[in-house]
Amino acid sequence: MSDKPGPSKSNMNVEASKQMERMKKLRQLHSRRNEARQKNHQEVLEESKRSKLPANWEAKKARADWILGTEAQRQEAAKLGKDYSRTKLLEVGADEAERKERKNRKKNPDTGFADYEQATFRQYSRLVQEIKPNMEEYEKARTDLGDAFYAEKNTIVHGLHKDSPEAVNRMVEDLHKQIEKREKYSRRRRHDDDAEIDYINERNMRFNKKLDRFYGEFTTEIKQNLERGTAV
Repeated sequence: MSDKPGPSKSNMNVEASKQMERMKKLRQLHSRRNEARQKNHQEVLEESKRSKLPANWEAKKARADWILGTEAQRQEAAKLGKDYSRTKLLEVGADEAERKERKNRKKNPDTGFADYEQATFRQYSRLVQEIKPNMEEYEKARTDLGDAFYAEKNTIVHGLHKDSPEAVNRMVEDLHKQIEKREKYSRRRRHDDDAEIDYINERNMRFNKKLDRFYGEFTTEIKQNLERGTAV
């Protein structure tokens, strides 16, 4: 009969506690693994959905969200009795407004009438860009006119060409557009000697006018107080 003492009760409790701790950690690892599997599976499904969407879907979604947000702000301003456009302009800084104007100027470099040569060239370039050739009509006209299609200095072309009603309508529509655009032009204003001078050069004058256009309504009283010396 062996004289070795058996494991004590305290040792058994320690072993059982360690076993329970190991099982707890094992269950946590299993839980994390399952959670990772679910997340990976969800990501795969989302990636599959995104791959089936149009290429510009993200841009369209961002645009739609921006439109909805703008409309919500517009309705909120209307409830408060405020002008949304004016409220929006108050959030635009002078430097940002100038940057946007420079960007728009790059998009549309047409600064108006400079001289007749430039005006004619701009008109010619615009008309050329609007031309949409019809190759079927081109081939038909070349077949019908024969050598007269490529007229030389001694070729008589009078009476051979006849403008279509569509071409005449396009010309009339373009003339109306020119008239409307011409009416928007204004003569250059002469310098007013009696006007208040609050600038140091022409560039500063234009910048001050721009500031006054955006913030003049809110800074008039401050400017008057500074001029009177009553500003706090």
